[in-house]
Amino acid sequence: VKSEGPKLVPFFKATCVYFVLWLPTSSPSWFSALIKCLPIFCLWVFLLAHGINFLVAHRSASRILAGLIFSAVGDAFLIWQEQGYFIHGLLMFAITHILYSSAFGMKPLDLKAGLLMGLVSSSCYAFLYSYLSGPFTYLVAVYIALIGFMGWRAVAGMQLCNDLWTWTKLSACIGAMLFMVSDLTIAVNKFCFPVPYSRVIIMATYYAAQMLIALSAVESREDEDFRKRN
Repeated sequence: VKSEGPKLVPFFKATCVYFVLWLPTSSPSWFSALIKCLPIFCLWVFLLAHGINFLVAHRSASRILAGLIFSAVGDAFLIWQEQGYFIHGLLMFAITHILYSSAFGMKPLDLKAGLLMGLVSSSCYAFLYSYLSGPFTYLVAVYIALIGFMGWRAVAGMQLCNDLWTWTKLSACIGAMLFMVSDLTIAVNKFCFPVPYSRVIIMATYYAAQMLIALSAVESREDEDFRKRN
């Protein structure tokens, strides 16, 4: 907390600005896109503050940074989703989940966690299916599969049952779960029925998810510092 907390102060301030201004979604503009993306920009700075050499040396951290970049582009597209840019935003976030999955890695495999996430993802799609039509029938299926896979890799990496977990792995796991809650709320609100306070739920869980996933990138830095001290 002492080492990473101060680097996150700009993110918390930017998040507060977003919720205080609460710009109407009915009148999209480049200013509203900037305000929405500003907390994610701050997470770029958070990772870059650890040094370019650190990002180059640790692929997981650089992939999470790349995921945050695609997320910001996706956020901008979603500002104009009513003008036909929803699919563009969906594509950007699909790439984000691929990058995060790659950052979390495939070890340990943990097939039980994979089965659980598969059941959760299948249940979500089964619920949404009757409300979908046209290309969204397939696009949403692919997207759910990708975010479910990302969630599996985050949960598997935590290794809670083996008592090998770290606070950064826990951050990745909680972040992935919050991301799924945020995206599921978007899907239900867009395709099924209005969700009360949907925007608050979507953005609060989304910003928290991105912060926690960004925090998980510093694990390799933590291990490196530990080796230097010993």
